[in-house]
Amino acid sequence: MPQEQRAQESTRRTSHSTALFRRVGRTLNEEESLDMRVFVMGGTGVIGRRLLPRLVDAGHEVTVSSRSRACFTELGAMGVQGVVMDALDADSVSAALQDASPEVVMHQATDLSKRDAQANARLRREGTRHLVDAAKTAGVRRIVAQSIAWAYEPGPTPADETTPLDDDLDPGRAVSVGGVRALESAVSEIAEHVVLRYGTLYGPGTWFAPDGPVADALAHGMLPADEAVSSFLQVEDAAAAAVQALEWAPGTYNIVDDEPAPASAWVPVLAGMWGAPVPSPGREGGGTWERGARNAKARAAGWVPLCPTWRSGFRTAMA
Repeated sequence: MPQEQRAQESTRRTSHSTALFRRVGRTLNEEESLDMRVFVMGGTGVIGRRLLPRLVDAGHEVTVSSRSRACFTELGAMGVQGVVMDALDADSVSAALQDASPEVVMHQATDLSKRDAQANARLRREGTRHLVDAAKTAGVRRIVAQSIAWAYEPGPTPADETTPLDDDLDPGRAVSVGGVRALESAVSEIAEHVVLRYGTLYGPGTWFAPDGPVADALAHGMLPADEAVSSFLQVEDAAAAAVQALEWAPGTYNIVDDEPAPASAWVPVLAGMWGAPVPSPGREGGGTWERGARNAKARAAGWVPLCPTWRSGFRTAMA
């Protein structure tokens, strides 16, 4: 590309991005197309597959990374460009972002297929580091990244975004929270950064699917109905929040439903849905960090979950 043309393109992108970020607090709708170049890492996962159609429908030009070309035909049918990339290879990530030249990067990548906390934490540490470094080199001004809403320090009430992350950790929990801390720290280096702390996901393709590990644990009497509190999130609501976050003010947001609940409330509901033995409620068990989270900040930004409570969401998403 000639130097003059590159300069014109840079000016166009800067002007377009500035206009976008001034419209903080408004949500996307069918009438308003922002037409941005968006790069998605993790676009073939549980949330990503629901996120991509929403981005395309909003008028964005979307590039999605994958470790192989096997899904490129499917992505192409959705109107999305695929690029081979290994998140754990810095050169691979750099090349992918330089080629895509995005205005916004979205990080929805996890490594949970084998339920390996160490592998997932490594992806959060190293993959995020590579993504942020490449994004800065490519001139990206905004990043939207997936985190979790159960990494907060212990407490008696649901946490909000001002609650510190947990420092007093047992070895097992330290792996996950350490990965979260590294991810969020790296993402904060991008000028316009939005961190989405998702609640416990449920719906097709999640651990809470009828054929998933939670159902299996419940069937074998291994899921306690204790007072450990969870905040849930239906996967479609997670995808919707990610798209809306393209316009939110920089910062951290809990993306959870309206009703944090102890396992003594929600486990019997699942058991009844799936015909599993109903565990006897117990007062003991669960960590003091299992406290749930509040979603007031995301709601104030305009996010309205389709499933505001797990009570109705479980039945519509997992029946």
